Parts: sequence; structure tokens; C-alpha cells
Amino acid sequence: MPVVVMANPKGGSSKSTSALVLAQTLGAADASVTIIDADPNRPIVDWRSGQSRSTIRVIGDATESNIVRVITEERTRQQFVFVDLEGTASRLVSRAISRADLVIIPLQASYVDARQASRAVALVQEEEETLSRSIPSRILLTRTSPLIPTKLEPEIVAKLCEAELPRFATHLHERQAFKAMFARRLALDELDPKQVSGVAEAIVNAEKLAEELADALTEVANV
Repeated sequence: MPVVVMANPKGGSSKSTSALVLAQTLGAADASVTIIDADPNRPIVDWRSGQSRSTIRVIGDATESNIVRVITEERTRQQFVFVDLEGTASRLVSRAISRADLVIIPLQASYVDARQASRAVALVQEEEETLSRSIPSRILLTRTSPLIPTKLEPEIVAKLCEAELPRFATHLHERQAFKAMFARRLALDELDPKQVSGVAEAIVNAEKLAEELADALTEVANV
């Protein structure tokens, strides 16, 4: 089953948020999903310690020495496996990328983030050369405004197009609900709209992104 790796050497690019949003959305659609939390801060392990009824399986003891084995085991039992990586370039990161069916590179719409994302693309290319196989990747713009794009956003998108870097048409928007998932350790559909604003809109955003991910994985599988 497909392995989706979230990679960006820059911290704060919303890798964990993107992984959890996508995993929760697929899980809510009755898919079996594992998230391997390889971020030293273990944000998704902390989320799993809450009261959420989500069926997502979370593994937090992946290391450089066992990450390949853990990924291999989970992909045999689950329909989707997500790997949330640390915000640095390391051997663990390289080994996880080497097992990916798709690498998602989340980045905010800023030149600093875009430059760091190019490092993630380079990591993928290094593994491609080592393994002599293609490892598809896609850029995911995160924390964008759902209403009014910043002036920089079209410029960043244009630069990505110039570099011929595949990207998701759907962005992961800046939503209070995405932050509340971690604060309250609940799934999106478990949040109380009376206490958290924009829950319905966040769910729509998540479902649209998950649909695009499913299409991307189908495309990858057919190549």
C-alpha cells in the first residue's frame, strides 16, 4: 500500500499538520491508516494520547536503524502509511524517502520556505540516483489564506511552475481548526464548531486535498 512521506528540511512548514489532516480525512472515509511520527518533538504521538476516537494508528519509536523495517511492516497491513519527518536532512530522512511512493513537500508561501523546499527536492533526487528509480514528489502550499492570497503567493507559484516542480492545486489553508486538532487532541470532525471557528470549512479543505492526493497516488501507480 502507498507510503506518503512528508519532507522539508525547514521546521515549521506544517509537515505534521498536513500528515494528520490527510490521515484523519482518509481514516474518516474508512481507510486504514498509519502515521509514523519520526519528528523528535513527536507532535502526532502527543495528539494520539488524547481522547480522539479516530482509528489512525500512530507509531512513535521509529529510528534511523528501524525506519525501513517499520515502513515495510505497516505498508503490508494498512491502506495508507504516512511518515512525518524531522525538519532536517539526516540518514533517517533519506531512508524514509527511499521507501516513499510519494513525497509531499509542504511549504509556506515565502521565499525562505521555497529555498528550503528546493533542498527537499534535492534529497529526493539523491535517493532517485542511488536507487535508480523515480520517486514522485509534490509541493503543497500551506497556511495560505482561503480568501485573499498574499502578494507573494502568485510569485511563489510562478517560480514553482518555472522550475517544473509538480504541486497540489489545493492548498492547506490557515484555519483555527487545524491548530485546534493538536491543542484538543481530536480529529477535525470531533471539534465543536461552537468552540472552534471554521470547522466545516476546514473539513471541506481537507477532503479536497485528500481527493487530490488519491488522484496523485493513482497516477503514480499507473506510471
